[in-house]
Amino acid sequence: MLRLTWVQPEDLVGHELRQAEQDGRDAAGVARRWAAAGGHPAPERAGASPLTGGPELRGLAGELLDELAALPAPRAAQEPTGLDAIRSRCPDWPARATPARPAAHRALHAAWLGRAAGCLLGKPVEKLPLAGIRALARSTGNWPLAGWFTEVGLDPAVAAAHPWNRRSAPTSLAENIDGMPEDDDLNYPLLNLLLLQRHGTGFTTGDVARLWLDELPAGRTFTAERIAYRNLLDGIEPPATAAYRNPFREWIGAQIRADVFGWTQPGDPGRAAELAHRDAVLTHTANGVYGAMFTAALLAAAAAGPTDVHQALRTGLTVVPPGSRYAEAVRLGIELARAHRDFDTVVDELHRVYAATHHWVHVLPNAALLAAALTHADGDFEGSVCRAVAGGWDTDSNGATAGSVAGLLAGEPGALGAKWTAPLKNRLATTVAGFDGSGFDELAALTLEASA
Repeated sequence: MLRLTWVQPEDLVGHELRQAEQDGRDAAGVARRWAAAGGHPAPERAGASPLTGGPELRGLAGELLDELAALPAPRAAQEPTGLDAIRSRCPDWPARATPARPAAHRALHAAWLGRAAGCLLGKPVEKLPLAGIRALARSTGNWPLAGWFTEVGLDPAVAAAHPWNRRSAPTSLAENIDGMPEDDDLNYPLLNLLLLQRHGTGFTTGDVARLWLDELPAGRTFTAERIAYRNLLDGIEPPATAAYRNPFREWIGAQIRADVFGWTQPGDPGRAAELAHRDAVLTHTANGVYGAMFTAALLAAAAAGPTDVHQALRTGLTVVPPGSRYAEAVRLGIELARAHRDFDTVVDELHRVYAATHHWVHVLPNAALLAAALTHADGDFEGSVCRAVAGGWDTDSNGATAGSVAGLLAGEPGALGAKWTAPLKNRLATTVAGFDGSGFDELAALTLEASA
């Protein structure tokens, strides 16, 4: 029997209860009713089915999801989703810049390569716990992490205790890499490049939705994106698509989609954040939206050059409400990275703060880790992607974003090192129509054409 994950009401209640706790909503009564009916808490791994319920339990799950959505949210005023409300809470929102020169083709080429390499580095250990990532790397003499993961020389006992991501290992271990395999962390930048080609910077959230329905296979969506896709097919229009029965609305999905908006708006982080907001509200709210805006603004600052990663991070924070949990997470990551020379100590502290309360795909722990990795590496490409992946959680997504930032700052493909770029063979696999087999130099040229 085919059972779709991330869409059934009984799969979502546990995740919504966890989100309610993080939001400060009093969901104790709903939690008791769910447990009494035989409902389970949210699984640690998104997509793992907590139960298989019949029609009666499914009906109850739908009712409880609606009750949870109606509960007062104490942080709603501090963490708005609407753009005007976000801007009103950002006292340092960047002024509209005069048009800057587009980023150089070689810098955009490096950004695309960096995003791909960082993503690929993280793919074989995606979903693994931190202890497993460390054990696998140490077993092959690759700790602190400084190169691709490999099975060559791996202790069989370690391999048995910490199996690789089964879908990614055949294409992402050092001995298996043959170009860049398909990944959602690359599909979404391709879609947003296509979005700008078709609609320019005047696109709407509705344009994003139509593009997805036309060009994005539903099976290539996950968590919040799959819920929003389902909502579109059910006739729900954006931005309600982001909120209706969507417990993943503050997870990392929108943050991984924002790069193109930053790359194409050099020196105009406010404008980049606005474009990212229009995309993000299809699927996310509040902190989930801030992740996209922060990343776009950070990259817009980096694309203008010359600058350093620390100034770019500060610029990213100007488009995020300073009292939000997202801003707190980024500040924590930066502060810990500055305080400790040993990055393992930084990671251990971040896991102490977030691991027990947040899913590994939630945007907050991943934002803190991304900021810490970029800060600690001081702009170095290899240091950035390796730290981002070594910290665990959403390894391929964090590696991709760190690689995008550090690659753009590096300014040219040669600065990334052949170790990281040669295995990609200037070839990207994707199901996004028209892009399968594209070279990263070609993608850079198309990005340059789309730049305002």
